[in-house]
Formats: sequence, structure tokens, C-alpha cells
Amino acid sequence: MERDALGVRPESDGLGERPEADALGVRLKAYEGAPAALAGAGKDPVNAPMIRHWCEAMGDTSPAYSGPDAIAPPTMLQAWTMGGLSGHEARTGAYDELLGLLDASGCTSVVATDCEQEYLRPLRPGDRVAFDSMIESVSDRKTTKLGTGYFVTTRTDVRVDGDLVGTHRFRILKYAPARRKAPAPRPRPVVNRDNAGFWQGVADRRLLVQRCTDCGTLRHPWLPGCNACGGPDWDTVEASGAGTVHSYVVMHHPPFPAFTESDQGTGTAGPYAVGLVELAEGVRMVSNVVGVPYDKVRIGLPVRVEFRTYEDTEGALVLPVFRVVEGEG
Repeated sequence: MERDALGVRPESDGLGERPEADALGVRLKAYEGAPAALAGAGKDPVNAPMIRHWCEAMGDTSPAYSGPDAIAPPTMLQAWTMGGLSGHEARTGAYDELLGLLDASGCTSVVATDCEQEYLRPLRPGDRVAFDSMIESVSDRKTTKLGTGYFVTTRTDVRVDGDLVGTHRFRILKYAPARRKAPAPRPRPVVNRDNAGFWQGVADRRLLVQRCTDCGTLRHPWLPGCNACGGPDWDTVEASGAGTVHSYVVMHHPPFPAFTESDQGTGTAGPYAVGLVELAEGVRMVSNVVGVPYDKVRIGLPVRVEFRTYEDTEGALVLPVFRVVEGEG
């Protein structure tokens, strides 16, 4: 059975039915040809500052996009039609109704798959664009690597003074996520010849810090040579594990099933705190801060290392985390 790059099975709806037996698909196809936006207008005329910002972001140094005879990069076509956070008054309800049907059917996830643009003439500073959008097509139900759902294509015709200057087609997949066969394993640290000693210490429940044997400077992370004197020789000292939170971030996105608030003691999936901990020995180390909810972590909070064993499909993994000292959270 052939598949495309997304793993689509075009001849199947993912549930063992032929596409023609898909009642939802019939309802969705009724929206083909319906307007998604009517008599829309660009919020700003084509202008040099936006062209400059675009070219700087894209690294495009073409002389065609600057000077008195400048044109806008053709690939900016969609940029002149965007409504920003406030949206466009020209938007109709048909597209929202279509997406609502998909959400109600369980196709709650979305991914943009591709776009196509056609350019009929260049846009120049001062041009004011108008546009109309329509729902061009809704596919039969498809099964992909991401899940089962429908491809929805919209087409936007862009005009200046009534003349068509370009067309933009945008395609998304609205789908019901496929169930994972097993929970995602926790990412493994990259172990190499420079840091193997540190991770061996962790496996032995010891927090080892490198020390230069020439100048005595402690360093972390582990390096092949001293960053203070350049000396290549070193030994280790075992850190006490005591430290304070020097800085921290709270990770909200992207969510990752292997990291949960169970480390913070709430037992539910959600944000977690990652701290830059300054050890009593003077070096700093990055790891999770545990023992309190993520929103209770503060700079200066005293912590102590704790070695935790995580079990998943790849086996046991020992990692150092830093628990807030009891009574100080």
C-alpha cells in the first residue's frame, strides 16, 4: 500500500471504511466553495519597512527589494493579507463552522502541511491589497502517521485596484491524534569521553566536579582542559550536593510526557522548573528543581542534590535533581 511523506493511506479512511461511506466527510464537503473571507482589505499598504524587515529575517539581499524602484518579495504575498491578533472583519463563519465540525468529531489537532502561491505581477510600496478567500477543497478521510483526519485547503485571491496579482493556497490537516503504543522514554544524556567520569559518578550516586591539578580551579561542565590556565591534567572532588538556586526557568511548552509535575509533588502532568544551581563549591549545574510546585521556585532557594532512578522502555536512568531543603520552600 503506497503512502506519501506524511504516511497517508489515500484509499482508506483509517477505520476500515471506504471514503464514500464517510458520513462526516459528506457534511464537510458541503463547505467546498463556501467563502472564508469576503471583500477583505490589507490592514497596511505594501510598505518599505515591512519589506526591509522581511529581507533581513530571510537573509535576502537582492537589490530588487530596495531603492526607489523597489518591489516586494513575491513570497510576502500572504503577509499583506494577515489580520494580526485582532483578525479581519471580512471573515465569514463558514470556515469556523467547518473546523467546529472537525473538533466535535475528535479531530482536535492541526498541522499545516503545505502552501502554493501564484504571482501575476509584483507588488510595490503603496499598493493596497484586497482579497477574497474560499474553502477550495476538503479531502476524504485519511490516515497518516499523526492520526486520522481531513486535509482542508483554502484559496485566497489577492487583488490591487481590482486586478488579480496573486493566489495563495494553504492546506492544513485536522486530525485525531494516533494513540501512542508506549509512553515516550526520558531523553538520555549524551555521554562522551570528556564527561563519562561525571556520569559514572552519578550512577554511583556521587556528584563529581573536575579540578585542575595545575591551578586548582574547579569546573563544570566537564572539559578536556582547564578554562582558567589551559592545563590538560585534572582530578575530581566530590561535591557536598548543597547549593542555592542561582536562576531558573519554568518549562510550559512543548509538553513532553516523560517530564511531569510529579517531580514537584503534584502528581499531574504540566510545567516544571529547571534551575541553574550554584553549588557550595562555587560551580553551577543545570537540573530540575523538585520538592515544591514550579511556581514556588525562587532565586536564592537552598537545595540539595538527590539522585533519582527513572524507569522506562529503555531501562533505568539515574539523574541528579535538586530538592528544596525542607522548611525553606
